[in-house]
Parts: sequence; C-alpha cells; structure tokens
Amino acid sequence: MGMTIAEKILAAHSDQDSVKPGDFVWCRIDATSTGTNTQLDKLYELGVTDLANPDSVYMVEDHLAPPPSVVAANQMIKVRQAAKDFGVKNFFDYGRHGIQHQLFPENGMIAPGDLIAMPDSHSTAGGVFNACTTNAAMDNLLCLIFGEYWFRVPESLEVQLVGSYPGVENSVFGKDIVLKILGTWGSEVGLYKSMEFRGPVAKEMSLSSRWTISNMGVEMGAKFAIFEADHKVDEFLEGRVERPYEHVFPDADANYAERLTLDVTDLEPQVACPHDPSNVKPISELEPEKIKVDQALIGSCTNARMEDFRAAAKILRGHQVHPEVRLLCSPASQDIWKECLKEGLWEVFADAGANIEHSTCGPCFGGHMGVLGDNEVSISSTNRNFMGRQGSPESSVYLSNPAVVAASAITGYITDPRKLL
Repeated sequence: MGMTIAEKILAAHSDQDSVKPGDFVWCRIDATSTGTNTQLDKLYELGVTDLANPDSVYMVEDHLAPPPSVVAANQMIKVRQAAKDFGVKNFFDYGRHGIQHQLFPENGMIAPGDLIAMPDSHSTAGGVFNACTTNAAMDNLLCLIFGEYWFRVPESLEVQLVGSYPGVENSVFGKDIVLKILGTWGSEVGLYKSMEFRGPVAKEMSLSSRWTISNMGVEMGAKFAIFEADHKVDEFLEGRVERPYEHVFPDADANYAERLTLDVTDLEPQVACPHDPSNVKPISELEPEKIKVDQALIGSCTNARMEDFRAAAKILRGHQVHPEVRLLCSPASQDIWKECLKEGLWEVFADAGANIEHSTCGPCFGGHMGVLGDNEVSISSTNRNFMGRQGSPESSVYLSNPAVVAASAITGYITDPRKLL
C-alpha cells in the first residue's frame, strides 16, 4: 500500500520504509521555534546549557509586539538573553520581526519534505510549502533539547478543489475556500488528520491563498494541512532556502481515510459569523441584514500578505473609511510592511483614513493594538471569532476576506466588495 504526503515525511524522519495511521514514531525535527509563549524558563530550570541544533531554532515575539506592558517587556529581556545563552542566530527583534508563520518561511525555515514543530496553534500554515508543520505546544522542550518529537501517525484526508476558480479579481480568495469547507463539513472534519489539498484549483491558486488555507487547517482540527509543491513554491523559496529539497507527492495507491470534493465554480465571498469559524454564510445571504461594524481589521498570519493588501487597496482607492468605523492594517511581517510602502499602498490606506500598524498578533487575539469593547462588532481577515477572541466577551467578530473587510469599512456594514469594484 502506498503512502500519503504526511506518511512519507514521517517515515523519512523516523528512518522507516513506511508508516501507517496509528503508528507511534519518534522523528527528527528539521526546525522549531520559541518565544515568549513557550517554556524558555524551563530550559534554565532543567539546567540545559546546549540546544540540539541552535541553527534550526527560530525566535521571535509576535503576540505582544512591541511590549504593551512592563511584564511583557521584562519577558522580552529574558528572550534576548536566551538567544545569546543558547546561540540562537535566527532571532528577530522588533523592526526585523513579523508573525512567525510568515516571518520564518521568509527567512528559509521551511522547505518541501520538512518536518517542523512549533509552539503555536497556527503552525499548520507551513503546510503550504509541502511540509509537515504542526503545533508542539508544551512538548516544545523536546524539540529544543533533543531535536526530536513524537507523533501518532494521523489518518489522511484528501480535499479535491475543482471547478472554475473565480479568483481574487472577483473577490474570492483562499479564505473563502477554507470558510466554505468549514461551513460545509464543520470544524472537526480534519480532527487529528493530515488534510492534503489537491486538484486543479489548488494548483491555480496563488501561494498566498494556499497559505491561508493551510493556516486555518487547525480550525478544522488538522494535524497537518498540506499542499503539493510546484513552481510557485520554488519561486518563493529561491534565495531563501539554500539546502537541497525534493517535492513530496502521495503515491497513486495512497490510502486516504476520506476524500472530499469542493466545486468552487459559483463560490462567492464567505463570512464566518459569531462565535465559531464554521458558522459560515455567503455574503449574498448576510449583506441584506446590514450588520453594522465598529472595527475592520486586515491582519494576522492568515490574511496580511501582499495579495491581501493589494486587493483591499483596490477597493479603498478613492473612498473614505466610514466615520464610525476604525480600519486597522497590520502586515504579517516587516518585509510586507516595506513592500506596501514601496508600492504606495500605505498612502492609499492613509488617504482613506485607515490606521496603519506594525506587524503584530495583538489585535487578532485581543491582546493590544485593537481590542474590542462591550457590544462592538468587528469584521476581520483573521482566523478565529470565538467569544472574547478580540477583546470583550460582549463583542462579536465576523471573519471574511480582506476585500470584504475593506468594503465594510467604507460602508459601515458588512458589504459585498464586488459592488465597489
């Protein structure tokens, strides 16, 4: 019996000819990360003096960036000292920082065939590069100290994306595809499975849109959320990844626990309503309700790349943000911030009345830089809309693509962006 992409990668990293779902394996890790949301203090408590491979460790603080409190600032002092003590060269302080799921691939962390464990739930994002990337959570110490991590080999779920893809020019992004999957099959469809996205639409989509889908794999419960590699992956990695790598494809007779097919031909912008990413409705059904918004956010590791800001700027050019709406823009990395500056996009946003922020997770998880108050409503390009996710438990968060966010910021209510193009 052949193997899926995940099975091939896990077999290769555990030095076995083959693995099957349910097997427990110890695997070498190609890279891991750390920051203030991990157990750096535990390294000192355990008397650790050396990491397994400091060059494969990437460090950044992206959640409370820059520190909004003395407590957070003191934690960053510990992070900087740890980088020195353990010889971590891939440390990105403020000004060179970004959200780890964007920043680290930009700096050569991930390549096809890699196995990477990181201490953040949205680590499935790296699957866009044909790699197995996942959340190591509290076990991240194993990765840091030993360079190994254990896995129960997951079942694999194939998702075939077919039909005529409307595309970003019609305000349909990877975000709409992943929300459609969530709305159709629910938030447990990929529970502890490797979700492997294939089909003609998967190949047609931009790398950015695929990235969004892999990023939100965890919202479907996935252990991994993997795409096949192609020239788009190679073009992004050129000049970033210097080591050799090979594309990983499933065998023709690979065993998938389930196969799902989504035809995107008539797909329109999708909106996840409070308080669950799987509570999804098409924009045509939601717009007549004229749901008033107080805040609009384009940011996070999910939808804050150049594709997203270009699409939003196209909507905003020549318009003004509604006087009762706050539009916040936070790019996924400082490189994206600089590219927006070079292309004149920040001027478009500033002229429209948007608030341009640095790269941070702050407003996405309700930490700072855009916290919601009681009874406020947000339309957001982020990944989660659980109760209290962006601030007050009395607030409400709607999730959608950046074009919907931009259009809603202009009108003051959740709006189909195609009406403004």
